[in-house]
Amino acid sequence: MRMVLDLETYRALGLDTPAPLAVNGRSRADFEISLNAPGDAVYHPCPEAYPSPDTPRGAISSHKNWSGGAIFADTRRDIRIYVPAGLDRAAAARVMVFNDGNFYFPRNGPVRATGVLDTLHAHGKIEPIVAVFVDPGRPEGSERGDAAAGRQRSVEYDSITDDYGRFLIEEVLPFVERAEGLTFSDDPAHRTMCGISSGGIAAFVAAWWFPGSFGRVLSHCGSFVNIRGGHNLAFAVRATPRKPIRVFLQSGEADASYITGDWPLANRTMASALDFAGYDYRFEFGRGGHSLRHGGAIFADSLRWLWRDEERP
Repeated sequence: MRMVLDLETYRALGLDTPAPLAVNGRSRADFEISLNAPGDAVYHPCPEAYPSPDTPRGAISSHKNWSGGAIFADTRRDIRIYVPAGLDRAAAARVMVFNDGNFYFPRNGPVRATGVLDTLHAHGKIEPIVAVFVDPGRPEGSERGDAAAGRQRSVEYDSITDDYGRFLIEEVLPFVERAEGLTFSDDPAHRTMCGISSGGIAAFVAAWWFPGSFGRVLSHCGSFVNIRGGHNLAFAVRATPRKPIRVFLQSGEADASYITGDWPLANRTMASALDFAGYDYRFEFGRGGHSLRHGGAIFADSLRWLWRDEERP
């Protein structure tokens, strides 16, 4: 059964209707400014993003134009899988899912996630964890970056239904298990969601609907704004019995401000709601804009905080 937030404001405001492209002298240009904010210049990938030459590297497999699944039918997407060096494939594995995987995966990008994981694994700081980098779907006939692909990304990530979480649980993770000969742990503390912007709210929403499947969330510049009703999540957090989710939020003073909302304010509001409801959360608010520069600079620290129960001395 398809689930939606039972909020009168969500229904009354017709939030499935896209926001106007321009109004009150404001347009997409306001959002674009935050993508190259001057404050981002102070942030660089964390030291762990640069493994030493003798650091064992995890194995990477790539699945281009994957079209499995019926929840988002008639779409294709790229999936990359990172398996730590020396992983015992007979044991139940920890897993971390990266929305917009193409933002987090590159070894010359602002996060360099696989390099960070290689370093932390080699130094014995964290338990081995499989990383699944999932790109948003592209409708048949569309390409990354075109209008149809952008709409599909918003449908998957900005919708506050259970669809995307079910997609991961029922279709993506079983595919990865089969492809790699793995079995993922069913302990939600061993299953982490991560994403930026719309991918950040999608990470939270997947855990919100399925806290028994995803117990950890890392959101960078999360779009907790009125794109498809995401601004209602802070109220839902306050008004719903606390769920067993640990949440790390990151935003910055130059984060996006657009017709759909104010990202710095929205992330502050979400952090306040998490605090009000007694969640185990952390909020890092910096100088940067709507990018992964700050998130990449604190990426290793974010993981250590999220998994601090398991951190090795």
